[in-house]
Amino acid sequence: MSEVIHLADESRFVINVDGAQAVLAYELYEDQTAADSPGRRCNFNNTYVPPELRGRGLAEKLVRRGLKWAKAEGLEIEASCWYVQKFLGKK
Repeated sequence: MSEVIHLADESRFVINVDGAQAVLAYELYEDQTAADSPGRRCNFNNTYVPPELRGRGLAEKLVRRGLKWAKAEGLEIEASCWYVQKFLGKK
C-alpha cells in the first residue's frame, strides 16, 4: 500500500497513487477563548479520495495517520469533516 506523506507546510497528509492524490487537510490554530481547554488545536476539515482510488482504504489510512500525529503533538483534536468525525465517535 502507498505511503502517507505529511506535508506540514501545506497542512495536509497525502497518499500518491498512479498520478492521483488522496488528501486529508487540516488547520492549526490557537484558541485562548476556550476556558475549559485553551491551547493549540487541529481541525481536520477535509478528506478527499479521487473516484478511481476509492474502496482501497486510503481515507481511513490518512485519518488514522493524521490523528496519531495530532495526539503525539499534544493538539486538541476537532473535526469539521464528517469522515474524521466517525473516528472520533461523533455524529
